[in-house]
Amino acid sequence: MKKKKNKFKHTAYLLVALGMLIYALPSISFTGGFSWVSLFGAVWAGFALLVIGSHLYYLIGVDDAKQKVLDEIRKEKMHQWELKWPEEQKSQEAN
Repeated sequence: MKKKKNKFKHTAYLLVALGMLIYALPSISFTGGFSWVSLFGAVWAGFALLVIGSHLYYLIGVDDAKQKVLDEIRKEKMHQWELKWPEEQKSQEAN
């Protein structure tokens, strides 16, 4: 239940950020050349895109897939270590 509520929260924040970006982009003017106003608009739009990207990253579930892959690698390494461990004990006992 908590995961579903958390995804709803991220979806809502994503829609708010998209709405703000869509509302603000037409009023940002880049035609006058370099000015502090256009620089601020570009930086603000960049931060808005970062927020949108971070919420999409969470909603798509990249962390879950990445965690599953890392867990599989960890299990395989543990298995290899368990196979190697008796061999190391035998070689230590022989010395």
